[in-house]
Amino acid sequence: MAAAALPALPPQLKSIQHHLRTAQELDKREPVVAYYCRLYAMQTGMKIDSKTPECRKFLSKLMDQLEAMKKQFGDNEAITQEIVGSAHVENYALKMFLYADNEDRAGQFHKNMIKSFYTASLLIDVLTVFGELSEENVQHRKYARWKAAYIHNCLKNGETPQPGPIGMEGESFADVEKEEAGSSSLHSGTTQPTSSSTYEANNIPTSNYSGIHIPPGAHAPANTPAEVPHNTGVTSNTIQPAPQNIPLVDPSLYSAQSAGEVRLTPEDFARAQKYCKYAGSALQYEDVSTAVQNLQKALKLLITGRE
Repeated sequence: MAAAALPALPPQLKSIQHHLRTAQELDKREPVVAYYCRLYAMQTGMKIDSKTPECRKFLSKLMDQLEAMKKQFGDNEAITQEIVGSAHVENYALKMFLYADNEDRAGQFHKNMIKSFYTASLLIDVLTVFGELSEENVQHRKYARWKAAYIHNCLKNGETPQPGPIGMEGESFADVEKEEAGSSSLHSGTTQPTSSSTYEANNIPTSNYSGIHIPPGAHAPANTPAEVPHNTGVTSNTIQPAPQNIPLVDPSLYSAQSAGEVRLTPEDFARAQKYCKYAGSALQYEDVSTAVQNLQKALKLLITGRE
């Protein structure tokens, strides 16, 4: 989609520039995620300043972009149904996070991995358009931002980062912002962004993350979604799919019996539906492990009334 040009970003709205930049980068390969990045930016911008003329003009143009995208993708369930959209964005964020985490644990430190960590944290920001973040996503966002800062600063200073979760204090993005100032400014919606990674200094945690629970990197896909090639002309039989660790089906589900009359509440049905939507979204990324896990959760809830 060729997004309509935006006016210059007012200084008051600087905090949303990276979410808008991420939207530009994803317009072609992930328009649904791009749509919600812009929706988050608009909602956040409205809270910051919707009264001054320059901000009102910018947000009005951004709203026009959203309306155009909604019209173009109006038959896409991920746009018309929030529960599907939430699952789609969350799965994409997790896929990007797991790629970066896998590279980190393997000691493969590079700019694209840093960018994937930080972009994953931006996409978890975007999930707030659907409601309050889960505690797990809050922790993933903090960890991803901290890891991006820590690894970047290590490489900048000629140091070797320590892989995996470690007890480290928060890192500052001040130097990174200074270096990236030329490339991180937001251009019009028709301008293709550069591939250089961009970061922001806001909300960098200072906590110790030595005990944080992070999904195992072994489940990460072979390619980062930030760099997956499209329409390269390579025939499909030359591309070997990455091996996946498929979870075993819980044997208790085969013989599970309803405990008397199971009374499912509307909330139970909503949770079961959410698990099924998560599974469907995971399959779009050929992520069998996540799909199986979520389908098992839905089945257990429907059979036993418990999660």
